[in-house]
Amino acid sequence: MLIELDDSEHPHPEKLPRAIVRRLRRDLLLMLLDCAIVVSAYLSTLVIRLEGAVGSDHWRDFWLFLPVALAIHLLANRIFGLYGQMWRYASVLEARRVVLAGLTAGGFIVAADTLAADALRPIPYSVAVFGAILSLIGFGAVRFQSRLFAFRRRQVVVERTRVLIVGAGDAGAMILKDLLGNPSLGLEPVGIVDDDARKVGRALYEVPIVGRRADIPAIVARLEVEQVLLAISSATSDLIQDVAGLCEKAGVTLRVLPSVRELVGGRITARDIRDVRIEDLLGRQQVEMDEGSLVEMLRGRRVLITGAGGSIGSEIARQVLVFEPAHLSLLDHDETHLYDLMSELNASANPISGVLADARDRDRVLESFRGERPDVVFHAAAHKHVPLLETHPAEAFRTNILGTANVAEAAVASGVDRFVLISTDKAVRAVSVMGASKWFAEQIVRSLQNGSSILCSVRFGNVLGSRGSVTPTFLRQIASGGPVTVTDPAMTRYFMSVQESVCLVLQAAAMSRGGEVFTLEMGEPVNILELARRLIRLSGRVPGRDIKIELIGSRPGEKLFEDVIDPDEQPEPSGHVGIMLSRPRKPDRAALMRALRELGQLVDDADLLADRMKELAAAGFVDDVVRV
Repeated sequence: MLIELDDSEHPHPEKLPRAIVRRLRRDLLLMLLDCAIVVSAYLSTLVIRLEGAVGSDHWRDFWLFLPVALAIHLLANRIFGLYGQMWRYASVLEARRVVLAGLTAGGFIVAADTLAADALRPIPYSVAVFGAILSLIGFGAVRFQSRLFAFRRRQVVVERTRVLIVGAGDAGAMILKDLLGNPSLGLEPVGIVDDDARKVGRALYEVPIVGRRADIPAIVARLEVEQVLLAISSATSDLIQDVAGLCEKAGVTLRVLPSVRELVGGRITARDIRDVRIEDLLGRQQVEMDEGSLVEMLRGRRVLITGAGGSIGSEIARQVLVFEPAHLSLLDHDETHLYDLMSELNASANPISGVLADARDRDRVLESFRGERPDVVFHAAAHKHVPLLETHPAEAFRTNILGTANVAEAAVASGVDRFVLISTDKAVRAVSVMGASKWFAEQIVRSLQNGSSILCSVRFGNVLGSRGSVTPTFLRQIASGGPVTVTDPAMTRYFMSVQESVCLVLQAAAMSRGGEVFTLEMGEPVNILELARRLIRLSGRVPGRDIKIELIGSRPGEKLFEDVIDPDEQPEPSGHVGIMLSRPRKPDRAALMRALRELGQLVDDADLLADRMKELAAAGFVDDVVRV
């Protein structure tokens, strides 16, 4: 068997002399400089030692000694790797090499001077010792001059931002050390605040601890602080809100370190510093998960996710992979989103397949289920933009209603163990096309509940940062200079992070025994006007002054307040503090099918279709309301 060698790694013997010559040529200038340093060091030491009265005998001994010193120094420099380096990026390791080379050479030179005492008149010991020391200093100066001068240039050129650090604990110490060691970052720590009174008045890396958290406004004014950095990676939302309020009062921007679960490897650096996000201020707590039930539901099972390229579907995919499914099928009709998600997730060890299909295509959905053979299905594919769907009810009907029917019926027909519909709080007492369509989707899922497959729905509110959420809209308006448009000053919404909502979706799915509607506990409702103000402040601007806020009135289909649970539903304890459970009655399948057929006949009349969808959802499509 012949093995071909890469010439770049194993040069041909004929090329070796040329490679050596090229390397020596590159090192020649540095070696000549080292020779000049050695000659200057020992010569100046000799002249100083003899106070300028160097006799002919001393000159003769010196010129005999000098070639030996040159040879020893150059050999030591070669052995310790002082040639062939990129000294512009030298560190402590290279500095150690310079010191070891100088000390080793100096030791040999002193030893040689001692051995020559019997045969020759040696040069004075002081010349050998101090000449070696001066040579060492010269070697270091030549090699580190670019670093030294570059450091000075950075100090002069880079404009520094005066930073006040909140927190003198481990995270504060790590971030402070990194800032002091990297002046090119442009952040100059001028003080630290900490609520531990024992630390106040002391210093950390020579930066004074100047007060407590409540003193931030006064300290900012006194020290001319331009930015506050919250260096507490375990900071709660209450703490962040308090510091953010103090910074707003002081008129400075606040930046934070990521939370402990966001950090990789536990190492904190200045590059981890980020702007405050709205989820930092919402008061959400980390979700408690029963990992045992999730392992039982997902490990070694085949999982299919519809709408996998969306914000919810893609996060479900990420979290499902943690539990090592046998296979993950990602179904989406959007080629770009599906491709991006596949590119992201294919680094995992789990088998993953992409299914380019539209949930509205019944035959294609059935074909996909036969091919993928899923055990667990998460149906996240949906249209969700409330105002847009008011003028396009046929699209809401085809995707949210018929698409759900296609996927749920295919799941039951193929014998899946578990089917989960991603629903919304807008389905409760629906007044919008979007809410009505998702209400119908819930009815379809419950109507199919049988003994072989477990089907359930999970409702939750707005997801921060998802497509269709109000927060990206506000951020785009702020980035363009405003104004930020708010529909009504009294409007409130529930918000969750996408990670939190998906954690609870998985937990609810594992709890289901069939036919339930799970509603995620979404905390306190957030006033949209106050949310807009918070986002403007987070961007470092002042609401009303830097960025205007305009009230434009409620849009079609919008409620001022979202309902969480339908008044006709009786909530029950679910066993999880973040999840509420209700068991609505199973709808009459025949009445439901008649309602769907009626809506299908109205798809060409947008106004009639929208009105009838809302009417049927409000009435519960009881028999005397449904027109056959």
